[in-house]
Amino acid sequence: MQKPTDNSMQDLKPTVWIGKQGCSETMIEEIVAQLKTRKMIKVKWLQNTEVDPDAVAEAAKATLVEVRGRTMVLAEKKRNAPKK
Repeated sequence: MQKPTDNSMQDLKPTVWIGKQGCSETMIEEIVAQLKTRKMIKVKWLQNTEVDPDAVAEAAKATLVEVRGRTMVLAEKKRNAPKK
């Protein structure tokens, strides 16, 4: 059974591309900036580049939604409401 958001993730166009340099601090900053303006982003990387999607999500303080091949979908991590 597919999740209801699967179609929206497939329609999502990659907005961040990780190149030969790998996932640098600048790339993480760009991911964080894009997550502030969008709820979800798609990140792709080159075939000859090693990327750990879990590490990227953790560094960007984002939720890793899905990984397929050399593409990952990240979502803004939901913050818990302050406790009273």
